[in-house]
Amino acid sequence: MPPRPMARARMPRMNTHPTLDLAIIGGGIAGLIHLHYARRAGLRVVLLERAPAVGGLWRELPSWQDIQICPVDWTVGDLPIDGPLQPQVLANIESWVSRFGLAPDIRTGCAVKQARHDGQTWVLDTSTEGTVRARHLVAATGGHNKPWTPPVATRDGSVAECHSSALREPSELAGRRVLVVGGGASALDLLDQSLLHHAAHIVWAYRSLRWFTPTNKRKAVAGSVRPVARLQAQGVPLERQNEQVRADLAARYHHFGLQALQPERPLDLAADQVFPGRATMLAALTRIDRHRGEVVALQDGQARLSDGSTHAIDTVLWATGYRTDLRYFANPALAAVTGVNELSARCGCIFRSLDEPDLYFPGVGLEGFGATSWNFAIMARSIMSHIAGTAHLDLEPLPRRLHHLDLVRHLAARDPVSFGGQDPDDYCREVGLGTPDDQPYPMP
Repeated sequence: MPPRPMARARMPRMNTHPTLDLAIIGGGIAGLIHLHYARRAGLRVVLLERAPAVGGLWRELPSWQDIQICPVDWTVGDLPIDGPLQPQVLANIESWVSRFGLAPDIRTGCAVKQARHDGQTWVLDTSTEGTVRARHLVAATGGHNKPWTPPVATRDGSVAECHSSALREPSELAGRRVLVVGGGASALDLLDQSLLHHAAHIVWAYRSLRWFTPTNKRKAVAGSVRPVARLQAQGVPLERQNEQVRADLAARYHHFGLQALQPERPLDLAADQVFPGRATMLAALTRIDRHRGEVVALQDGQARLSDGSTHAIDTVLWATGYRTDLRYFANPALAAVTGVNELSARCGCIFRSLDEPDLYFPGVGLEGFGATSWNFAIMARSIMSHIAGTAHLDLEPLPRRLHHLDLVRHLAARDPVSFGGQDPDDYCREVGLGTPDDQPYPMP
């Protein structure tokens, strides 16, 4: 069971206070890290979280869900994660609140009904704190905050449907005829769960496949940012990084006899998250009925796919990801955004909004394993420096997303004070090559 929500202290309504330096929307990993760095910078700040307690998406995920990469890559400073599962990750996030003394500036159970800029400040209409005003706004609600399932021509209710985020009891899959839809990390998770809990029959439908690392290791051991980080720290150009990682993956696909699952398009570490495979699913691949296609209809206890095949099923498991929900913004251009790629294209300097002043979307310009806790810390520090006037986060859009240590080189040129004048290449080598694999990157 997930830990019980942390008690919420009774605080005065924010509309009784003067304009703040910064407001943060969202109490997940990114939001709490930004709150810590705002407090460290001496800013007047508040974090608004609509849920009864902090945790963000990790409070909503089922207890069987785990992180895609090694726990050490998600560790912040001296706060280790006890394990990769949702209750352990959530407990770690909650521990940041007490460890860094963040509670006085957190308002839980407080939804932002509308965020608008009045030409001078951000004006936030909230459900419990009245009107909150701040000079700057960090929208840490994430690029993937709304579960999404595709439209299907016919749905008559004869087939049970469940998004990957809503599968609470995988044991209920026992004896069921299951259809898993999607070609990414969540699909592999659901295939693994279907096998572990003895589904009677498993069909897998996908439009395309993403790159993953075939492995016999557990997911939380196999996945890590460190191999790519070492290439980046050594100054290996992106094209050569792609070549080296792609050659390694191709050899793994061949070793495991998985050439049929190898994506047709070339690997691009600026766009691809190379997540680890799932040992159970890979070992039992011949038991899975695979189809390249989309779900056209769910009717009379059957799923009809776009490749013309029809399958008798009981349950559809949608591994179709998330969309971006920014409808709380009064700006119609932002409110209409539905995808992280679209949002990233509307930002300069990775995460600074081009649509509104003094607005930041941390993490949207990163890809692959880039959005780790350490990366959020690097971004947060530079945002606080920008607010203080010692850094300049320009509004120039980037031609591509950044990946992990690339973020250091990008921000060091714009925030030299935070990096203490240290050469960014030296900093990357120090962090990427000098940190043991079983130790977290040091907090900036």
